[in-house]
Amino acid sequence: MASHIGRRKFLATLGGAAAWPLVASAQDRTVPLIGFLNSASPSPFARLVDAFRQGLREGGYVEGRNVRIEYRWAEGQFARLPELAADLVHRRVSLIVAAGGTVSARAAKEATATIPVLFIVGPNPIGDGLVTSLNRPGGNATGVALYTSDLLPKRLELLEKLLPRAARIAVLVNPSDAAHELETKYVEDAMRVTGQQMVLLKASAEKDFEPALVSAVQQRADALLVSANPFFTQRRVQLVALAARHAIPAGYPWREYTDSGGLMSYGPRIAGAYHLIGRYASRILNGEKPTDLPVQGPTSYELVINLKTAKTLGLEVPATLLAVADEVIE
Repeated sequence: MASHIGRRKFLATLGGAAAWPLVASAQDRTVPLIGFLNSASPSPFARLVDAFRQGLREGGYVEGRNVRIEYRWAEGQFARLPELAADLVHRRVSLIVAAGGTVSARAAKEATATIPVLFIVGPNPIGDGLVTSLNRPGGNATGVALYTSDLLPKRLELLEKLLPRAARIAVLVNPSDAAHELETKYVEDAMRVTGQQMVLLKASAEKDFEPALVSAVQQRADALLVSANPFFTQRRVQLVALAARHAIPAGYPWREYTDSGGLMSYGPRIAGAYHLIGRYASRILNGEKPTDLPVQGPTSYELVINLKTAKTLGLEVPATLLAVADEVIE
């Protein structure tokens, strides 16, 4: 009798153990799953992902507790984005965060017309066909537009204040990014007014950086403007080091460059955009629709100057420029 009861308990225990994976699987299906798609690499964007998670937490969602996140990084290989986006759709994610530029947003939009897509883009999202209106986006996408291309003339103006005699300005763009044509046009239009000459540099891979900077020196460029392309942001340490090696004063789109030793940056806080997307993600998980969430734009811009780098380049930063800087790194 005792052995019969023992055998019954053993079989019951086995049955319970066999059910554990089924219970865990059922729990996974009840926890919302976010797909995170980015054109860059995880390490250089770690601080920005933290800002996204903070936005999620403020909306009541904590990764690993009541929300799961599947990350897909293209590592700068934009051609991989459609496949990565399709994989997230296949996994039936609750929404897709498409960060790292317009290329990510387009890949996500082309992969699904029903799953909500939250984007962070530089140029105008209406012009890129991502939304039909900023206030009422329509369709399945909304997010943050940083209008980085529009800021190139302002960054050119700031470089001119720092280097009033600069006649030839090199502009580094990524030809694999559709935004590069618009960026080039903005700079050309601005230089028609200032009378400066543009030296166009193109780089779509890290191996292109050194030849591009060498070309700038050979063409006697007085300064450099770097596009807000996400691949460049990912490789900002290398770009800043090359600009220093070739002694080229450079203006950058994000403070992450000046934090890495770059001379000067002007633009919105990109971490703020990731934080806002986290808040939007929590609202969508709570049942709101992308079409009811307006596309947000920057609320403030920051000028950061690295005086240590200026001194290394032998530059005297005008007091008028220092006075309007939001931060001076000494």
